[in-house]
This record gives sequence, structure tokens and C-alpha cells, in this order.
Amino acid sequence: MIFMETQRILSGMRPTGKLHLGHYTGALESWVEQQNLLDQNGSRAYETCFLIADYHNLTTSLETGEIYNHTLDMLIDWLAAGIDPEKSPVFRQSQVKEHAELFLIFAMLITSSRLERNPTLKEQVRDLNMESLIYGHLGYPVLQAADILLYKGNVVPVGEDQIPHVEITREIARKFNNQYPHPVLGEVFAEPAPKITKFSRLVGLDGKAKMSKSLGNTILLTDGPDDVLKKMRTAVTDTQKIRKNDPGHPEICTVFSYHAKFASPDQLFSVEEDCRAGTLGCVDCKKLCAANISRELAPLLEKRQYFEMNIDLVKDILFEGEVKARLIANHTMQQVRAAMKLGETTFSIHHGQVKC
Repeated sequence: MIFMETQRILSGMRPTGKLHLGHYTGALESWVEQQNLLDQNGSRAYETCFLIADYHNLTTSLETGEIYNHTLDMLIDWLAAGIDPEKSPVFRQSQVKEHAELFLIFAMLITSSRLERNPTLKEQVRDLNMESLIYGHLGYPVLQAADILLYKGNVVPVGEDQIPHVEITREIARKFNNQYPHPVLGEVFAEPAPKITKFSRLVGLDGKAKMSKSLGNTILLTDGPDDVLKKMRTAVTDTQKIRKNDPGHPEICTVFSYHAKFASPDQLFSVEEDCRAGTLGCVDCKKLCAANISRELAPLLEKRQYFEMNIDLVKDILFEGEVKARLIANHTMQQVRAAMKLGETTFSIHHGQVKC
């Protein structure tokens, strides 16, 4: 077994099935970049672990019938986008019992009033029109803290809206370290730092909110060119542009925000100029944008087809990732139990962490 100090990134998603462009630009692209980033010595800059957060699904719905199929669908999208299981273990939260164990311990270190002040929670309650709040939803950030710290995550890639959750994780790490100093390590947990993702999730086709399958305003990573074009035709454009040849205002156009991501710099400049001049109509603009999106998705669709035809390989990848995850999680919990003096335990005096 190898122990070493290194920067480790843990990221995850709830398994809700096939992913859309918002997931791709808001998370997956950054995950793949971080996974493959090299330092000045040519070594990997980060260790990366990717969590399928199936327990987190239960905070908003008790339905579990489709979680496994949704897990496989999501994992296939991850693999198609470039997640390499040889570099990055992928695993389900529910298959590593230490998530629940560390969550229980951390729940003793934070008050309900602190969790109720979480601004992200307030937004979720509002957006989901929730009349009452279950304990599991209130404790969502505590479980997230267990997810991160169980794997000694040093860096947490997040959107702006998730920064309060990372701060709760940092608070819990400090509280544990102060309450339970380890006899050898001193501090069991380092405080992870948030890393803002390069691109936020794209606004949905309706121009009103982020892409969300529940709102029906998405383009899926599995959509072929015909589907992409069909959906793009419904996209909200510049509401101030009444006629085809009227000057446009790309800064308020949903479709132009997609061009900003998927068009080349020269093409983006041309689209903006022609839009403002009124020489590019919305129909042609949408066709051009749809073509660029489909070109981006083409290699993902090809890889996805391969994994769909080799589903046993996908299941093996998941199984092997969970074996690696349990090794890391078990080592961390040995340190936790030793620090808390929870009975006799086998503990390694190595000062590092288990390598992914």
C-alpha cells in the first residue's frame, strides 16, 4: 500500500440519469481537465475521485426504483466525456458504508441553527416549493462534508452557489480537529479549499433558469443533430428583435450565450457583428449554433455507443472504483476512531493518505 501527501479533488453528482449540456460545461469539462492536468514535473497535478451521490437523491425524493439505471446512464456520460477510471476511481456513495458512519459523527459537531442559516438550503426550499423540511435535507451539507473529508479532499470544484456548503465542511473539519486531536497526526482533516469551476451551467433554452430536466429546457449529451436542431429552434432569443433584419442585442440572447461556449473565436466575433448589424436572422443563428453543439457532442455520442454496447464493462468499472474507494475510506475511519478513542483499532502511523 502506498501513502503520500498530495492534492486530491473529490467531485460528485446525484444520479438523475442522462446528463445535459449544463452538466457538461458546468462540471464534466472541468473534471476531465483536472484529471489530466500535469504539474511542471510532468506528474499529475491532482488525484481525482468522482462520487455518484445516490444517498443525496433521497433528500428530495424517496423513490429509489430507477437510481441504479440512472447511475449507469450518468456514468456512461462521464466515461464518454473523458473520465478515465484508471486515473479517477468512480463509485457510489451507498456502497461505501463509511459515508454513513462519518456523517453520523459529523452530525454531532454542528447545530441545526447553523444548518438552517445555509443560504443554498433556503434557495432549494423556495425553488422546490417545499412545505416542510426533512432532517436529511437539512443535513445535506453534513453528508457532503463526510463525502469530501472521507477521501481527504483538499480541493472542491464548485459553482458559486455551493461555496456555503464548502464553508460548512471547513467548519466541521476544524471542530473535529479541535475536539479530537490525533495522537500521531495531530489533525486528521485538512480544510478543503473551494475551486470555482471555469464555466457555470448554461441557462436553459427557455432563458429563465439553469438547464434542468425537470424544467424541460435542456439539450442532452445523448441528443443527435436532428434533436439538437429541433430543441434549438425553441430557444428564446432577443425579445427586442421583432423582424429578421432588425439590429440584435446578443448580450441578452440565450442562443448567443451558447455561441460564446461552442463557437470558435472568429465565428463568435462574426455572429456578434452580424447580429448587431441585423444581417443574421435568428433562424440561421440557431442553425449555426446547433451545428456547433452537435460537432462538440459527436465524439461523446460515439464513445457512449461503445459503452452502451459493453454495459458489463461499465459495471466492472463501477465495482473496481468502489474497491478503491473502500480502501481509502477505511483508512480514514481508522484515523477518526483513533482520534476519538473509540475502542481498540488497527492504525497505521503513516502521515499520508491512501493513493487513489
